Amino acid sequence: MTREAPRVEVRRSARRRKTVSAFWEGDKAVVAIPAGFSRAQEADWVERMVARLQQDTARRRGPATDEALMDRALALAEAYLGGQARPASIRWVTNQRRRWGSCTPSERTIRLSHELQGMPSWVVDYVILHELAHLLVSGHGPAFWRRLEGYPRLAEAKAFLAGAAFGASRVTGAPQPDGDDPTDAGWGLTGDEEHS
Repeated sequence: MTREAPRVEVRRSARRRKTVSAFWEGDKAVVAIPAGFSRAQEADWVERMVARLQQDTARRRGPATDEALMDRALALAEAYLGGQARPASIRWVTNQRRRWGSCTPSERTIRLSHELQGMPSWVVDYVILHELAHLLVSGHGPAFWRRLEGYPRLAEAKAFLAGAAFGASRVTGAPQPDGDDPTDAGWGLTGDEEHS
């Protein structure tokens, strides 16, 4: 599958001597180069920087399709759960507006809110791992959290989601959590529909 080339704007700067930078401005890639660059240097740097922008964006977005989600879930299960948690399906859904993820252990199915799309991949990975752990342990007791201890960005991902939930509640006017747990009001992390 080929990626569609984005619109590109080249900005030449007399203040730039050697550095090149690139960033997104809406759906347009902006590449800033020194004013003294030749047309050949410009073409070379534009190609490199646009490719880097696209790779960085794809990496941050994480799995875009249900098939990619399954591939990621299996890799995470192998890396952090000894390969024990294998879902029958994992998919993006648009009807989960107050939960980041949900799991039905008896059917081994996992659903992730589309609201996670665009969040850093390490946050999506955490939610996938959280739901995978529910295939092995019901509830959120000590045995459950021990399953997730190996994930290096566990605390960071939980804090990120708490901040995202707080920000969303500020926009929607939803109630704020009273304690330190971002799942006690507003956006919940999971929806464990049943326990095996």
